[in-house]
Amino acid sequence: MSHALNSGLNPTICRRLLIAYLIERLPRPNNPALEEATGWPRRTIQDVIAKGLPGHGTLVEFVQQGVRNNDGYYEMKDWGSIDRKWVQENLAAIIEELQVAPELIPAPQ
Repeated sequence: MSHALNSGLNPTICRRLLIAYLIERLPRPNNPALEEATGWPRRTIQDVIAKGLPGHGTLVEFVQQGVRNNDGYYEMKDWGSIDRKWVQENLAAIIEELQVAPELIPAPQ
């Protein structure tokens, strides 16, 4: 990625983009899996999913499994105004901006 792109990325938006990407790419994207991939606290992840992503028209649903409220995983139903292809093409710059360990992030398909 070019230096110009990296210097123009907004960390708040990048967090939203990365969480959306991870929800789609991780095999069972629940809070512990998202925490492990990003190194972020549970509350940050929950805020991005509950408050940040809906502002882009993104639809994420929690698929309940088991009897406990936290048994299950997130599923991306609609990317809304977020361009999935742009996120995939610029994933390295997003990861760099957020200082997330790249080896913990699955590569785009």
